[in-house]
Amino acid sequence: MPSFDIVSELDKHEVTNAVDQAKRELETRYDFKGVAASIEQKGESIMLEAEVDFQLRQLIDIIYAKLVGRKIDIKCIEEKDPDLTGVKARQELVLKQGLDQPICKKITKLIKESKLKVQAQIQGEKVRVTGKKRDDLQQTMALLKDSDIDMPLQYNNFRD
Repeated sequence: MPSFDIVSELDKHEVTNAVDQAKRELETRYDFKGVAASIEQKGESIMLEAEVDFQLRQLIDIIYAKLVGRKIDIKCIEEKDPDLTGVKARQELVLKQGLDQPICKKITKLIKESKLKVQAQIQGEKVRVTGKKRDDLQQTMALLKDSDIDMPLQYNNFRD
């Protein structure tokens, strides 16, 4: 039976490249001359640090522009609350990867309500969709692309 998997994955190499580009832009930007501002990637998060809240928002704009330029969907980034102290402003951007249980359930519910002749099974951090016809699977992909799911979705492991 034809099948495919629905996953949400990040290309970590592209994220690293985007952070490096943002650092280079930060060094050359005129409005950040003489300002103690930094962008650091630490595992599954990006740490932003500046002197004031306004500069922190500019850093977020820079990093988002670089991520979008590298074709990384910014829906996979969760902004933590900024930590505004007297001298520094810090914020953490968490990179989300994988489908958690509520999103998996939302996907399977959406597929079942569509009345397509396919079955969806949750398998850890992915959802496997099987059907008798390849056309039904392609309709399922189109349905999910038009849906309002909070994570970027990829379709892999397509078997015919």
